[in-house]
Parts: sequence; structure tokens; C-alpha cells
Amino acid sequence: MKKSYRIGQIVPSSNTTMETEIPAILNARQVILPERFTFHSSRMRMMTVKKEELAAMDAQSDRCALELSDARVDVMGYACLVAIMSMGHGYHRESQARLHKATVDNGGAAPVVTSAGALCDALGVLGAKKVALVAPYMKPLTETVVGYIENEGYEVSDWRALEIPNNLDVGRHDPSNLPDIVAGLKTADVDAVVLSACVQMPSLAAVEEVEARTGKPVVTAAIATTYAMLKELGLERRAPGAGALLSGAY
Repeated sequence: MKKSYRIGQIVPSSNTTMETEIPAILNARQVILPERFTFHSSRMRMMTVKKEELAAMDAQSDRCALELSDARVDVMGYACLVAIMSMGHGYHRESQARLHKATVDNGGAAPVVTSAGALCDALGVLGAKKVALVAPYMKPLTETVVGYIENEGYEVSDWRALEIPNNLDVGRHDPSNLPDIVAGLKTADVDAVVLSACVQMPSLAAVEEVEARTGKPVVTAAIATTYAMLKELGLERRAPGAGALLSGAY
């Protein structure tokens, strides 16, 4: 009998990508591995990617965890990397612990991963020390993301902020632009490329091309979140078309 898992997603209200890319990765996995997945979301209000609105949105994550716990999901992914990182260094650990406790108190205990924590952990899995990074945010928020990742022990040697303030517009960014954007970064001496430090910016379609062009492992927030959820479920971390992290090598 094939085992089915319920994937809970805590999603910004204006996010249109988490519920497409993470299911796309896991649906591709279903072609080669027996497990099946269903997807269940709860949303937090947010339209503009700015610090004040991100903090207000994060305060709604507790409600989302409770709602998803009512559905007895098997794992939850909190998908707003910059919201977590703008709350202060290391905040993903506090968030994950608090939201997990909410599920325990509700009688539907489920592990919680954040895209922020998942991305940092993924760099460790890849053995990366130095990375290049692309983010859709304005420069000050991108600097916050860079600082957060560096506080976790990695060097961000080059980065590009696309400066897209409206979250809906982030979701409309064409991933076919990403290979040329990465070509403008210094990647010769990095260990990995973060193609999208944002679960909302579509990037999955460009991962394999950027890996081929740079010769480096490429990771995105969505791929890292998927890896982290599979790990929490105790499942093989492998899916076709999702780059080095989900190649089966890790």
C-alpha cells in the first residue's frame, strides 16, 4: 500500500508560487518513488515586502499552525524566508519551536520547517562555505537576508537584489531571466548558487540550466524547504529536476 502524507503550507496571502513549486517537486518525485502527497494551506495577510508588514504577517503564523494542525497534517512548511530573517538572527529556530508547540497543544503534533532555516541548513548539507545569491527584494531587505545567512556561518561573496517591492510582481518574475542574472554574478570561486532566496520568486524551471552553466550546485528556498520536509518525514530526499540537493546524493 502506498503511503500518503499531508503537506501543510503556511503561506503569505499574496504568494502564488509556494503552492506550485513545492507540489511540482513532490509530484515529480511520485513518478520515481512510491509515496504520495496532498497539499493543505493556511494564509497570512501580506502584500508589500517591507519590514513592518512582514512582522505583522509573522504574528499570524500561530493561527495558521493551529488551522493546519486541525487537518492533522504530517509536516508544515512556513514559506516566507524574508519574514523570518527580518525578525533577527536565528529567529527560524524560535519560530519553528513555537509553531510546533502550537500543534502539540492542539493534539495534532507536526514538525515545522521554515524556508529560512531550510535554506541555511541546505547550504550545510551541500558542504558550501561560500555562495552567490539572487533575491527579489529591495536592497536593504536583501542585505538583511545576506547578514542572516552569514550569521549562520556562510560567506555570501556576491549577490543581486532585483528590487521588486510588490509580492504579486515577485510571483510574476520570469524564471527564464535567472540564468543571465546569475551570469552577472561572480560564481567561479563559490561552492553553491542560491538561485532564489525567496519561495515566492519562481525559479524551479531554471535550476538545471544554471547548474549546467555554472558547474555549481544550485539551491532555491523552495527546493530547500522540500528537502527539509522530506527529512522530517523520514523519506528519501530525492526528486527529478530539482537540482543537486534533491539528486539523491545528499
